[in-house]
Amino acid sequence: MNIEVLGALDVRENGVCVTPTAPKPRQVLALLALRADQVVSVATLTEELWGGTPPRSARTTLQTYVLQLRDLISGALEQGAEGGEEPRRTAKDVLVTVQGGYLLHSGGGTSDVREFERLTELGYQAMDAGDFQGAAGRLREALALWTGPAFADVQAGEQLRTEAKRLEETRLCALDRRIEADLRLGRHRDLLAELTVLVGRYPTHETLRGQYMLALHRSGRRSEALETYQRLRTTLVRELGLEPSVDLRRIQRQILAAGPEDVLDEIADDDGDRLVQPTV
Repeated sequence: MNIEVLGALDVRENGVCVTPTAPKPRQVLALLALRADQVVSVATLTEELWGGTPPRSARTTLQTYVLQLRDLISGALEQGAEGGEEPRRTAKDVLVTVQGGYLLHSGGGTSDVREFERLTELGYQAMDAGDFQGAAGRLREALALWTGPAFADVQAGEQLRTEAKRLEETRLCALDRRIEADLRLGRHRDLLAELTVLVGRYPTHETLRGQYMLALHRSGRRSEALETYQRLRTTLVRELGLEPSVDLRRIQRQILAAGPEDVLDEIADDDGDRLVQPTV
C-alpha cells in the first residue's frame, strides 16, 4: 500500500486508488493511513468524525464507513490479482478489525510521512556531524515530499487538525535546519527569494527572520537586514506586547558591528532552537 498525506490524500493498493470521495469515509481513511500498522481506537475515530457529540448510531455508522473502505480495497486487490498466482489477501486482511479499533496494514508499502521522518533524521545527523552539504541535500529531499498542507483535501476533525499542526511543525523545523545548512554553505544570495516569501508567510517566526537578516547582511544589504528586524520588532510589540528574542537582538547587534566579511557561526538559544549568525 502506498500512502500520501503530505498534501492531498492518496492511498493506493496495487497501484489502484482506494481513497473515497465521501467526506466521512475519507476522514476515517486519512487517520488510519497516517497511523498505518497501528491500532486506531473506535473512540479516536468517533471523536474525529463527530467531536464530543457523537450520534447514538456512531458505532454502526463507523462500521458502515469501514465496509465502504473495504469495498474499495477489495476492488483494488482483485485488479492486482488478475493473472497473478500469489495467494490473494482479502480486504479484511488489509483493514483489520481488532479489539477496540481498526488497523490498516501497509504491507511494507510506502508512506510519505515515514519517508519524510527518515530523511529529516538523516539530515539532522549530518548537521550534527558538520556535513552541511549532506544535511542540505537530505532535508531538501524531505521537504520535496510535501505537495501542500497535510490532509489538504480532507474535511478534518479534531484528531486530524492536531496531526496536521504537528506535521506542519516538523516541516518548519526541517525547513529551518535546511536553510541553516545552506547559510553555512555560503548560499545566502540563493536564499533571498525563498526567505522573502517565508517571512511574509510567517511574519512572527523569529528563526526565519534571523536567517533572512543574515542572508541580506551576507549579500551586502546591511541596511535592509536591520530594517527587517525593526519591522518584526514593531509587529511583536504592537500585536503581542513582546520584544524580539535574545538571539534575534544579538544578531541585530552583531550586524550593526560586523562587516560583510565576517564568518558565520551558530548558536543555540535556551529552548534549543538554532540560529546562524555572524561572529564579530
